[in-house]
Amino acid sequence: MSGTVGQVRRRRVFYVPGYDPFPPRRYRELYRREGPAQAAISGYTLTLQPAPKAEGRYAWQVHTAIDGLETEAQIDVLVWADLVRASMERGIVATYLLLVRTLWTFLRTGAIPAMLRFRPLSMLTAAWPVGMLLGQLLLALFVAGMVWWGLAAFVGGWAAHLMGAVLGVGIVGGFLAAFRRLDAKFYAYYLLYDFAEVAAHNGAYSPELQARLDHFADLVTEALTDGAEEVLIIGHSSGAALAVTLAAAVERRGVPVSGAKLALLTLGQAIPMQAFLPDAQRLRADVQQVAGSSAITWVDVSAKGDGVCFWLTDPAGVCGVANAQTHQPLVFSAAFSEALSAEKWHRIRRKFFQVHFQYLAAFDRPRDYDYFQITAGPVLLADRYRDRAPSPQVERRAFSPHRSVA
Repeated sequence: MSGTVGQVRRRRVFYVPGYDPFPPRRYRELYRREGPAQAAISGYTLTLQPAPKAEGRYAWQVHTAIDGLETEAQIDVLVWADLVRASMERGIVATYLLLVRTLWTFLRTGAIPAMLRFRPLSMLTAAWPVGMLLGQLLLALFVAGMVWWGLAAFVGGWAAHLMGAVLGVGIVGGFLAAFRRLDAKFYAYYLLYDFAEVAAHNGAYSPELQARLDHFADLVTEALTDGAEEVLIIGHSSGAALAVTLAAAVERRGVPVSGAKLALLTLGQAIPMQAFLPDAQRLRADVQQVAGSSAITWVDVSAKGDGVCFWLTDPAGVCGVANAQTHQPLVFSAAFSEALSAEKWHRIRRKFFQVHFQYLAAFDRPRDYDYFQITAGPVLLADRYRDRAPSPQVERRAFSPHRSVA
């Protein structure tokens, strides 16, 4: 961090969640819990208060005092959870048909082989819903088959076979329904729906999601002339792709020379999951635009311990859209195993969703990544990491089987 050049007294932050059906207040509560904890560890003050109410908005305000400098920030969650919930309203049979269709889409387009070549460990996430859902079905069929066999062997006759078949159907349905109710522990349906939503449009944005992104662009564009020194767009997980498209749309509308600095922070990104599909021309074009932009600062943070992202991956590079203008993002690791105490890392390392949300949480052995100083501290994102070198393991080679841009 290069001092306090470009001190931020006011900041507007627009947070784009990943594929998440839950209400936006969970992000406020996470910030409310983790922000003061990080401030206590790192020696600064951070307080939250409600933001002025506005229709269709969910926001809160943050005040920090860091090294004698005070900053006010307003954090808006850009809500698309309603679209996520609508995409998850499927029955069990429809979900298994969706599994076959989604898997076929990623295979026939070459997306899965391409992702396996450069980040095979990350693809365990894609294999998880396939393995879990098929395993649940096979277990249900096995139990149903044993019941049918028992009736046929010990009772005999056509009536026993018919009863076994009827009971078998009921057992399979009951088992699968029970597994679905337990999906908060397994995440099989959840992860499948995330992949399926992307595959349903071959990487393009649905009309509903595109309309929502246009609305988000209106909000961010307005904030650029609202008196803040920095407007920061944050995209987490599947929301990273949306955040890139949002930043590109705002830049195309024009970033005022005398307005706020525009910055983009992507966390635990899964951009290749969508960008490697044939109809993702819009996303690939947006990645190319922002990677070569002089009006936007783009920083990408990930961690090898996060199995739900494409860690240390340069989106423009792996998507095959890097060109002579490409100079970002700065890609570096949050180094969870070093920035967390051995005790805490041991406790959470196998809880892959908790690890995936660690970017938004406190670190008890902080290094140079602090989510709360980035979102509510006195330093511009560009200045904070001006002298930061990228992590040495960043993958920049082109792997995408589809590289056309809109």
